[in-house]
Amino acid sequence: MPDPFDIGMQTRRAVLGDAHVDRAEAAKTPFDADFQAFITEGAWGSVWARPGLTKRERSLVTIALLAALGHDEEVAMHVRATVNTGATPDDIKEALLHVAVYAGVPAANRAFRIAKRELETRP
Repeated sequence: MPDPFDIGMQTRRAVLGDAHVDRAEAAKTPFDADFQAFITEGAWGSVWARPGLTKRERSLVTIALLAALGHDEEVAMHVRATVNTGATPDDIKEALLHVAVYAGVPAANRAFRIAKRELETRP
């Protein structure tokens, strides 16, 4: 049976990129090692690795949820990750329009500002 941590690490690297994961792993300490293992196995190994949605679709759902909840740093990270998931700037725009309707204009406004900044810094 495949190891959820190994699957999670493969998925995490595919979505966020090796450089991001390498930085996170280098910054890991004994204090947060269990938490890092938890998100690698749970979020990346169990949910993101499921076959029901594509990485592009999961990326858009994730961005919308993070925007709705006001998790700005995570919105930025997942907008950057769309270069690996296939979600386009137009896809992100459409997801954030949904945020405006279902989670409120202020949440969407903040997320649009973050996404715009991140998309403008792409090479």
